[in-house]
Amino acid sequence: MNLMNRFLYYCVIIPISSLPFPLLYGVSNFLYLVLYKMIGYRKKVVLGNIQRSFPDKSAREQFEICDKFYSHFCDLILESIKTFTISEKQVLKRVVCKNPALINAYFDKKRSVIIAGGHLANWEMFAVGVDALIKHKTIGIYKPLSNKYFDEKMRSTRSKYGLYMISTKIVKQVYEEEKNNYTATIFAIDQSPSNPNNCHWMTFLNQDTGVLFGAEKFAKEYNQPVLYGRINKEKRGYYSFEFFETFDQPKDTKQGEITELATRLLEKDIIATPQYWLWSHKRWKHKRPVGK
Repeated sequence: MNLMNRFLYYCVIIPISSLPFPLLYGVSNFLYLVLYKMIGYRKKVVLGNIQRSFPDKSAREQFEICDKFYSHFCDLILESIKTFTISEKQVLKRVVCKNPALINAYFDKKRSVIIAGGHLANWEMFAVGVDALIKHKTIGIYKPLSNKYFDEKMRSTRSKYGLYMISTKIVKQVYEEEKNNYTATIFAIDQSPSNPNNCHWMTFLNQDTGVLFGAEKFAKEYNQPVLYGRINKEKRGYYSFEFFETFDQPKDTKQGEITELATRLLEKDIIATPQYWLWSHKRWKHKRPVGK
């Protein structure tokens, strides 16, 4: 198995990753034809998610979002592969921060922060570039892959320009280890919770949705300001991100208030550019429990 993993990495992934961007997008165009037009990869999931999220749109409009999503999704796959070999210079050419002064002001005040965001545009390019663009030490929380070989390759790729990648299993431990440093910890807020009874329930994209509240939990426990992070796709292969203040004193908020606001900000961005969200994810796997 390890030999096969090495073969796939060095003989398939790295050669593709080494392609210049124009050729990379040629591969993406071909992949779009294969995944969407020929195979219909997760098309039922994607279209179902879009239809339930935008019931007021016509069937034609829903299919247009679906079509544009697959085009972006294939770019996302190829751009993610590109991160294995991309140089820091290339990253900083293609990823910019619009308002670093907002988050850097907290660093100057000697305060750590939490960045709450979702799977919009290209979070992989954001992960590779963010540490070089802000003053805080950045920490990314991720769920380890079952394949240990590719988990290590993915982790080392995301962290090669400064991001500190940690497993979801050791978040509390790392918070204690880093409490004397000034950190920006990144929480994804749009993943499906494993336990429907242990999350915050709200209406999101016209559907009952369980939302993870890890960002809120640690924000309140350590009183770290929460910033919503928006990733924008400026054009093919070029991204920007910007921060928006939510709560400066999380310890003074009501239960669920932080989670609600951050998720509403993400929802607004998805509605504005629906083709750039990860519709292939089975987001709504659970039903709202009675009493939630």
